[in-house]
Amino acid sequence: MDNRINEIRRKISALRSEIVDLEASVRDLITRDQDCSESAHALLGMRVELKRLIGDWKAAGGGDLLPDIRERVDLRSVKKNVGLKQAVARR
Repeated sequence: MDNRINEIRRKISALRSEIVDLEASVRDLITRDQDCSESAHALLGMRVELKRLIGDWKAAGGGDLLPDIRERVDLRSVKKNVGLKQAVARR
């Protein structure tokens, strides 16, 4: 069961990365005053898939707290400033 949880976590991580990239693309299209409806629709589909994966993860016994967006942004800024090892030591 632990392998299944880890596999789902990897999928969640990869999907979050894709979502961040697509969100940046949508913002860029909006900035250039272009149609972003296809990208926005794909983004909504990705979010639905993320929700499903999180449900699967919880059903498989995943019990860790998943970071919300504020924690992820804070962790990114810490990583940039002091490196990963020091950031982990702070937590």
